[in-house]
Amino acid sequence: MNRAYLGEFEEIVLLSTAALDGRAYGVALVHEITETTGRLVRLNQVHSALQRLEEKGMVKSAMGEPTAERGGRRKRLYTITAYGERTLTQVREVRENLWSRLAKPFKLVIDL
Repeated sequence: MNRAYLGEFEEIVLLSTAALDGRAYGVALVHEITETTGRLVRLNQVHSALQRLEEKGMVKSAMGEPTAERGGRRKRLYTITAYGERTLTQVREVRENLWSRLAKPFKLVIDL
């Protein structure tokens, strides 16, 4: 099977783009990733990942309409492509397969 490979951060950006469902742009993705992962990310990191994902054909972008909150400037909006969806499905299947093969699941240990 020919499959695409994603780095961990690219996967997070791609999943977040899918979750924002047509409302994904740089700043929104920074907030989404920070809120859902607790990971602090910078805008330039997100833009770099989006550029790589677009070059791979996993996301596409288009300029949105001007908005008042941006002083009439437009945002570049990102959406996931069918290829991006297939890639995420493959990644999920691989992870689920590996998790299912563990002899005993890990127990959650919380140190306070």
